[in-house]
This record gives sequence, structure tokens and C-alpha cells, in this order.
Amino acid sequence: MTRIILYTGKGGVGKTSIAAATALLSAKRGYRTIVLSTDIAHSLADAFDLPLGAEPTEIAPNLWGQEPDVYHNIARYWGTIQRYMAELFSWRGLDEVLAEEMTVLPGMDELGNLLWIADHVESGQYDVIVVDAAPTGETLRLLSLPEASRWWIERIAPIGRRVSRIGRPMLERMIGVPMPRDEVFAAAERLLIRLDKVHRLLADPERSSVRIALALEKLSIVEAQRSFTYFHLFGYPSDLVVCNRVLPSGKDGDGSFAGLRATQQAYLPEVMAQYAPVPVRVVPQFDREMIGLERLTEIGEALFGEDDPTGFFYRGRPYQVKAEDGGHVLEVALPFTSREGVQLTRDGDELLLQVDGLRRTIVLPRALVDAPTTGAKMDDGILRIRFGTRAPATREASKRVKVAAGGTRR
Repeated sequence: MTRIILYTGKGGVGKTSIAAATALLSAKRGYRTIVLSTDIAHSLADAFDLPLGAEPTEIAPNLWGQEPDVYHNIARYWGTIQRYMAELFSWRGLDEVLAEEMTVLPGMDELGNLLWIADHVESGQYDVIVVDAAPTGETLRLLSLPEASRWWIERIAPIGRRVSRIGRPMLERMIGVPMPRDEVFAAAERLLIRLDKVHRLLADPERSSVRIALALEKLSIVEAQRSFTYFHLFGYPSDLVVCNRVLPSGKDGDGSFAGLRATQQAYLPEVMAQYAPVPVRVVPQFDREMIGLERLTEIGEALFGEDDPTGFFYRGRPYQVKAEDGGHVLEVALPFTSREGVQLTRDGDELLLQVDGLRRTIVLPRALVDAPTTGAKMDDGILRIRFGTRAPATREASKRVKVAAGGTRR
């Protein structure tokens, strides 16, 4: 089974170097490894100080690197849809070349980069895939797309295809633009199904984990907490937090970094306590530029020592169902979240969970589909949703569930 490790974090914390170092150490330990950049501002080649291209490039024994290109991705995943959109823009009088340029929609480059993960798993050529993901906000936006894609495939696409098939000529005359043909809908469905597969791969706790890189400074720590919560919200397991560029304890010669060292040493125990039981590891601040294979090896050894970099450092479930007091409780891990930041709505067999600005739909397990929701409570970073005795003859209508306070905020 291919192991997938995804590194993300606030821009500038050294995430790319850590991802590259992990991949290099993995290859040195005998695993066939590819490190893939899904950030549109690629810097993986800079970290290795070697050229990388849109297809996998061999870097060292057992190690390949890849920086996908937007036009290469579009030709690979977006061709049929692109041709329809180019036809649509040309219909409105745009020059053919300009029309083709307009088909490069915002987000398609990052999306195409993400789809490579499924391709590499299916190829069977690699034991380990290390992903140097985009900064946290972009990564979260992309990883939430599979949820929306499943909804589109199940509910919207069938209607659109029927309407297009039955009334295309009339609609084209009425609105003055070409309607998508069946092959365009089919291509969109294939793309979204592919995206859903990426989601299932990354949410599989037996093969995948997210690792968060941060700097021991306020802005980076707060963003890492937020992303840790959101990864749990969407069901992506996290197994490691990496604090990068940490100054060693003790005194430096002229005291130039005494203030920064004191700040880092104050934050470090707080970060370790906040993420427990997920482990926190430290990469020191080196006294030279850490570029190239030799320097990246130093980073990997400092981070993992003799441990296997591809191992799971923590295994936990973001949500689970427990039998309790004659009913059931669905527990959802939402660390660093307060009761005020959570909204919960039920619609039949779906729970719509909103945490601050992000939403996730949780499809209830069969045992809870016909059970009434009796309340919800936040307790020490865990959202506990209570369900009463199952009533087979009824289905709950849409309703908002009030989240009560409980325990302390983590």
C-alpha cells in the first residue's frame, strides 16, 4: 500500500525543505519515493538545487521529484471541458487564441496538481508519496472540493444532462450560447470522481496523514491551530507537528537572538501541550543555507533520527460513534474550537457542520439515520452529538441543533 504524507503550513515556515528532507530520508531508507509539489509557486527544485519538470524527474537513487505545470495538467485532466469553454468564448466573438487562454480557470493549476496523487498511487511505481502542499488556506480550499464534487455528481449533473439532451437546440437559440453536450458532462463527472478518489486516499488513516509545519511565533502558531481543526473537520488524519528553525537553548555569544530564543522557548511547551497526543518534533535553526541533497539529509536526520520517516507517529480518528445511555453519541474532534464557533444542522441522514467559515457534510452511519438528534455539546475540544432511540418509521426533518457548552476549550 502506497504511503501518502502531506506537508502544509503557513508560507515561509520552511515546509518545502521539510517535505524534501522527508522524501530524501525515505529514499535513503530504501523506499521508492516521489515528492510532489502542489503549490503553484513551486520551490521544490530550489530546495534540491536541481531542475524538476511537469513529469517525475529522478533526483537520487529511489527518489523522484515533480513540479506539475498548469497547461500540462489541463491537457491531461481538462481537455474536453476546455474545448467546450473555448467554443463558448469563441461564440461570443473572442479571438481563438484568447478564448483558449480564458479556459484556464482560477484554481485549475492547484487542482490538477492534487489529482497527480491518485495517478501515482494507481501506477504502483512508488512506495511513498510526499506532498509539498500549498500554504494552509489554499490546501484547505482544495481538500474541501471533493465534498462539493460528490454533491454535484449526485444531484446537479443528472438534471443538467437531461435538460441539455432534451432541449439543447431550443436553449441555444434562446440564450445565444452553445450548450454543453453529453461528453462535456461525462468529462466533468470523471474529473470530479477523480477528485473524490483523492479525498478518499488522503482520508484513509491506513495510508495517509497530514503533517503541519510551523514556526514558533504567534501568527504561525494560530494558523497551525486553525488548520489542525479544519483537517479534523474534513476527516484528514494528522500524525505530526513540526516546529522549524528553532534556536538551541542556552546563550549565544553576543546575545543578538536572546529575545527570539526566549520567545521560542516559551512557545514550545505550549505547542506540545496543545497538540497532545499528536507528537511535536523540532528542527533546529542551522548556521548555513540548507539547500541541496547533503543539507536536506541533515534536516531529515535532525527531524527523525533513527525513526522511519514514513511511519505513523500518531493514529487517531477525527470522529466516531459510541453507544451510551440507551442511545448513541457521535464524537467529532474539533481542537482549538469554542462552542460559539460551531453551528450544527441536521437534514435526514446528513449533518451539516460549520466551524467558523468552513462547512462539512457528515453522512450519518446507518445506525443513526432513523435516530432523533437530542442535543450537542462541546467538551474539551470534542463535539458530542447525542442521538436517541432509533425510530424506524420516522426520518428527522431539517433542524438546527443547539451546541451547549461543556468542559474547557483546548
